[in-house]
Amino acid sequence: MAKHRIYAMSFAKVYPLLVAKAVKKGRTKPEVDQVIRWLTGYSQQALESQLGNQTSYEDFFVQAPRMNPSRTLITGVVCGVRIEDIAEPIMREIRYLDKLIDELAKGKAIDKVLRA
Repeated sequence: MAKHRIYAMSFAKVYPLLVAKAVKKGRTKPEVDQVIRWLTGYSQQALESQLGNQTSYEDFFVQAPRMNPSRTLITGVVCGVRIEDIAEPIMREIRYLDKLIDELAKGKAIDKVLRA
């Protein structure tokens, strides 16, 4: 089975879309960065380095320093697919991030988004 094309996309190409989605709804880039850091364990400096290196979206998740163990608490539907039913681990990580950004954009408090 061929990999989904999003895996090969540069994280630097996807990142502005995530930020734009949140900002359009009154959230901020630092909040998006906070969500990404919470999920992946990247520091702000490492996150910016990944953006500068044009890292693929797949490698961004594969190289993540420490995926947050609480991410399994993220449930729901993204793009018509229930996150809990996604078998492919990298796609599930991508959808976790999508869901977190969706929740942020919908006005959910940051501590609720981060499952605090």
